[in-house]
Amino acid sequence: MTADRGQTFETESTEFREAVEHSRTVFQEYPFRCVLSFEPLIASLEADMEEREDSGVHNRKALEEILSQAPQLGGPIRDRAVLRRLGPSLEKLMSMVFPSVYWETEPIAAVVPFTMEPVFVSGTFRSLFLNKDGRFAGSRNVPAESFDRGRLIRAYLLVLDKFYGIHHRFDYPLIHIVQDGQTGLERHYKMDLDFRFVGVRHTRDEGNHLEPEKHRSVHENLNNPEKLRDVLPPENFEIYGFTLLRAVDVTVTAVLSALERDLVDQESMVSTEGFLRLQERLRVLYQRKDLRAGIAALQDDQVLLLSTGGELNRNCVFQSSRHIPISEFQGTPYERAVRERSALSIPDALEEPWPENLRQDIEERGVRSLIIAPLYYKGDCIGNLDLSADEPGAFGPMDLLVTEQLQPLFAVAVQRSLSDLHSRIEGLIKQECTAIHPTVEWRFRKAALNYLEAARQGKTPELEPIVFKNVYPLYAVSDIRGSAGARNQAIQKDLARHLELASTVIQKACEEKPLLFLRELARRVEGTRERVLTELGSGDEVSVLHFLKTEVERFFGELAEMAPRVRGAVEDYYREVDARTGTVYSLRTAFEESVTLLNDRLVTYLDGEELKAQGLFPHYFERHRTDGVDYILYIGDALNETPGFSELYLRDLRLWQLRVSCGMAWHTEDLKKRLKVPLDTAHLILVQNAPLSIRFRYDEKRFDVDGSYDVRHEILKSRVDKARIKGNNERLTQPGKVAVVYSQLDEAREMRRHMEFLMEAGYLTGEIERHDLGDLPGVQGLKALRVAVDLDSQELARAAGASPKSMP
Repeated sequence: MTADRGQTFETESTEFREAVEHSRTVFQEYPFRCVLSFEPLIASLEADMEEREDSGVHNRKALEEILSQAPQLGGPIRDRAVLRRLGPSLEKLMSMVFPSVYWETEPIAAVVPFTMEPVFVSGTFRSLFLNKDGRFAGSRNVPAESFDRGRLIRAYLLVLDKFYGIHHRFDYPLIHIVQDGQTGLERHYKMDLDFRFVGVRHTRDEGNHLEPEKHRSVHENLNNPEKLRDVLPPENFEIYGFTLLRAVDVTVTAVLSALERDLVDQESMVSTEGFLRLQERLRVLYQRKDLRAGIAALQDDQVLLLSTGGELNRNCVFQSSRHIPISEFQGTPYERAVRERSALSIPDALEEPWPENLRQDIEERGVRSLIIAPLYYKGDCIGNLDLSADEPGAFGPMDLLVTEQLQPLFAVAVQRSLSDLHSRIEGLIKQECTAIHPTVEWRFRKAALNYLEAARQGKTPELEPIVFKNVYPLYAVSDIRGSAGARNQAIQKDLARHLELASTVIQKACEEKPLLFLRELARRVEGTRERVLTELGSGDEVSVLHFLKTEVERFFGELAEMAPRVRGAVEDYYREVDARTGTVYSLRTAFEESVTLLNDRLVTYLDGEELKAQGLFPHYFERHRTDGVDYILYIGDALNETPGFSELYLRDLRLWQLRVSCGMAWHTEDLKKRLKVPLDTAHLILVQNAPLSIRFRYDEKRFDVDGSYDVRHEILKSRVDKARIKGNNERLTQPGKVAVVYSQLDEAREMRRHMEFLMEAGYLTGEIERHDLGDLPGVQGLKALRVAVDLDSQELARAAGASPKSMP
């Protein structure tokens, strides 16, 4: 018998026979008696011959000849030495069911039932699964304990099906993993078990009936061999025949399933150990030991390498550059793959157009064959999977089909990794920078990404400076005129009213009981009231309240007992005093409500207009509300991921600023008649043509000018609203007017043109005033234009009133 044909174990070497004996010893603890027998096969052949009359006579004679030459094949074979003499007869018997061509080309074996003891193996099976000594090579997909448990369950199911009419399927994929002799990589084979030639019989005379209690116990414990053993002792049965094993290559299916499981773990995408495990599976899938893999994600305007199977040390697409400008890939096969939305196979990477830096890296790496698979998630390209090899033409059309199955798996994994990365970046930004304006958020994401990358590499992470150079500031303020005086007046009147109520209580008490102390206390209260009405000092509010609490209200309980009229005065006192503040607060409440309503109206209008302006060109915007609203706007190329700034947008925003100031004045006038305390607003714009640099201050969590030269603008912002006209000392900002402060003649010319345009539009009215301003601390030489807002203009009412749909 040749080595390519089916082989009995007895025709093999002494080492093979010793391996069989070892296998038999291992399974001696198996509780069922398992006997090699060809009786089930012979019975099956005879039954088939009865049904097929055309070929039955010839086959029957062949079978009878085999059994006459080897009668031992018709019964149980307990002595393996018998098979030494039965090799040719056994081969003839097996070939009656399985043509010899199968045994020469297919991995097939016959083993003793429920053991791994080989009886007859094909050459292919032997080369794949057996070592030189005849032992099984490789590993299984289930641990030994689970494998043994499964063998027991399957044997019990055979017994239950044969004798007790209990039918249950038990299908568990048994995968055997071996090393390919040529590539040295894993191959996965599913072992299909064929039990057609396995029978079972009683070893004791027992019936085929189970009592109801035992029947129920069997049904409840089909997966519990220990419990089944109590009902059906295995020594009562003998399993005979042989099991046929067919090995089916399921490497692709098994590896795809393993990849899917691995990709659920986010660390497999970003950790070296996890990714190398993924790469090893890909090598098995493509059966290329030199395969290298890389996964990249699109992050803003960069390609971010999440992982790579190469050396992690240099800046190239195949290595741990981590950040590569996406512009470097224009005109390369990467761009072509994304454009065509399909995996692309490059037979020889050196023949493709690459930028010089990428070509140099590819040559140094020795990359020749390349598969580029773009990864899409919900219609958007979010990255790509690279597969490379050292030989040209390493990947064929079938490899592209396999790659198409991988793309959805890796796309979901990349998206999950990106989502996790974004969450970590957002967390870092919120922790270190608080809320960030959307226009510049991209720059903070990059800084956070670099911070996390440094931490990943074991370096000391530090958030890099965030500086935007050559940006133009646009500052404006709409200030509630006289708010400080109005607030002080409200405090003054509330305190006077509080003292008046206290005086009423004491005077009525004096009328009931003219005590000298009460007269002296009444004089002190009235004197304090007159002083408060005359002039309110900075600490008077606190001192007056302390006086009332400690020296007046402490006697109200006793005074209230003097007479009903005194008690009524005390009740009137507490009815008007605010329980939360402990003082009369009516005028201050009216003032604060008025300020809040006006601020809400102004902020709502400003935010609505700002949202429209953002749509024209992105810019940084920051506002503050106190007694009125002030805001700063920065615009310039440095603030945007995609350049596109021009002076056109700067001029448009300055005109926008002037128009918005008109709208703020109109809203103030429109709301004034509904306020409990009438309020006015004055409006100022600061113009500066020279660009500056701004830096984010991590400690203060805000932007500030960068450099001593640019500090002048910050000084102007803090002081310009207090500016007065040189010569007459009149305050520059006036209710119903817009003032524009500048220092250069070209700034004045531009703003004058804008004012004239808005006059023609019906927003402004009167003459444009020009003024020199008095010196401010640290600032000299400022000038200003001032013009009145046409508060009766229907054009302005339509434009300003329609911006927010509803106003308070």
